[in-house]
Amino acid sequence: MRIKLIAGNWKMYKTTAQAVAFARGFKALCAAGGTKNEIAVCAPFTQLAALKAEFGGSAVRLGAQNMHFEEEGAYTGEISAEMLAEIGVDYCVIGHSERRLYFAETDETVNKKLHTAFKHGITPIFCVGEALEQRDAGEEFHVVRKQVAAGLAGIGAKNAASIVIAYEPVWAIGTGRTATSGQAEEMCAFIRGEVGKLFGGEAAGKARIQYGGSVKPENAAEILGMPNIDGALVGGASLLPDKFLAICGG
Repeated sequence: MRIKLIAGNWKMYKTTAQAVAFARGFKALCAAGGTKNEIAVCAPFTQLAALKAEFGGSAVRLGAQNMHFEEEGAYTGEISAEMLAEIGVDYCVIGHSERRLYFAETDETVNKKLHTAFKHGITPIFCVGEALEQRDAGEEFHVVRKQVAAGLAGIGAKNAASIVIAYEPVWAIGTGRTATSGQAEEMCAFIRGEVGKLFGGEAAGKARIQYGGSVKPENAAEILGMPNIDGALVGGASLLPDKFLAICGG
């Protein structure tokens, strides 16, 4: 049975002091209500060590939002997987559409990052999704198939079984627009099928496939109720403890 993963993606928000305040408030809410789903917070690099200390002993897992594919080197401003592993990071968002759009990430570099993350024991949250013009042109399945195949190239069935794939239609990220539960389920089922073609049915059955894109308390239950949706990658609504817990199922 796949356990749903609700991961908050804080993007470039919060100071470390604000992150610590969130963690303390969120832990208190979790203690009062609890949730059956796995929870992770993917925070900016500067907050990770403090959040690891705050969430220590709790069920909340820690995620980063990016990493370099090289082990080390002259890459000013970058962070390696080994640095993240040393802090105790569990997850890393890789290939988010904002990274692809603003920082020239490609399917090739995403694939390299997935290999490096697995090498260091970090579970990737591998993002795929189509732009609005691609959906309107009827190309959404072609686009996502290409991203999945290129991103997962060479990772092997064992890693494929443990990966988290986040389907994030680009047109629904930070726009207030949300794919219908039917649209989200259709694409997540399609992605699972593609994983099966590449690595077999066992890996496809174990891989967790999230939906991301303007997920909020009002639509979370319907989206998360779909059989092929194994959680959510949550943006703005993850910045407030009460809203995030409501999505997590608390």
